[in-house]
Amino acid sequence: MPDIHLYSSAVCPFAQRARILLHEKGLDYQTHEIDLKNKPDDFLQISPQGKVPVLICGDDRIWESTIINEYLEEVFPTPALMPSEPGLRALIRIWIDFANSRFTSAFYKLLLAQTPQDQADWREEMTHHLRFIEQRGLPELSEAGPYWLGDRFTLLDITYYPWFERWSALAHFRDMQIPEDCQRLTRWWEAMRERPAIQATSQAPEYHIEQYARYADNTATTASAQEMKRY
Repeated sequence: MPDIHLYSSAVCPFAQRARILLHEKGLDYQTHEIDLKNKPDDFLQISPQGKVPVLICGDDRIWESTIINEYLEEVFPTPALMPSEPGLRALIRIWIDFANSRFTSAFYKLLLAQTPQDQADWREEMTHHLRFIEQRGLPELSEAGPYWLGDRFTLLDITYYPWFERWSALAHFRDMQIPEDCQRLTRWWEAMRERPAIQATSQAPEYHIEQYARYADNTATTASAQEMKRY
């Protein structure tokens, strides 16, 4: 087995995606914790965009969390975290794209919003996304069981979980709650928190509230914050 190195940061939800998958696969790996506020001088030689996560597996160097996880699934296919059915694999990729292009963006936009009107608008947007997942995502894929594919745990579950772990920051700073009618989504979240790989990579709600305070007061300087401020 090739040596596996993950350049990560405990605060980063994208990096947590990779850590969860590595734990689910039972893979031995070495973590290199990066202080995103004080990055090593040579970090750009490792990460072309200066972001985490970055995975080095043997001679391969991969960045971007979604691509890292698909790479790991291909290189280490057991236990399988993608279904064999092409149609289901396509649906999973559709919902992963929704997470990356819509859901996570709304999460950050809400935290970064400074005026009451902007905050109200982004709360409405986030509520819309949650109900869209509840009404169109989970029923479309899930037959029986708590996960997106029923009793099958997949890359899709890993893709969304880190932002729900950080929901304490949205609730604390922006009074954002999971709608009561999103019961399927709530059951999914509860089931996720019971998985050993989640427990091995998680932080307490207070940790995320402290870490995201700079987003809430618009002083965050991380790459994710700067990207969201531009759009």
